[in-house]
Amino acid sequence: MKRILIALIPILILMACNADPRPIVLGQDACHHCKMTLMDPKFGAELVTEKGKIFIFDDVNCMLGYMDSEEGKGQVFKHILVMDYLNPGTLLDANFAHYLKSPEFKTPMASEVVAFPDYQLLKEYKVKNGGVYLAWGELTTQFK
Repeated sequence: MKRILIALIPILILMACNADPRPIVLGQDACHHCKMTLMDPKFGAELVTEKGKIFIFDDVNCMLGYMDSEEGKGQVFKHILVMDYLNPGTLLDANFAHYLKSPEFKTPMASEVVAFPDYQLLKEYKVKNGGVYLAWGELTTQFK
């Protein structure tokens, strides 16, 4: 019996180290970078480390500012997520999202950047709102 318990300990430890994202709780979660409470379901971002620590942000530029900080550079991220502008509350993989920067978008920290899951949807919004298309690599250099 004692051997079984000893064998189960590493499994239980691994199960406790969950590195999965979690939904952002509006009105409750605060931005790790600027400390503002998240209120708008169209904007937000989340980082999850390999060890399962979660960092919440109210705007993509706060997340990128943190990632570029000394503390952020010392982390290994399993998930880098941004809010889907068209599906409030839904997080997208930041590496594969499509970004539109336009003064028409009034974001929490004035990044003017919104994320779309699909390039075709972005193009439709670009026609209506103007702006500039940005890929993840371009976006990461924009807010350094």
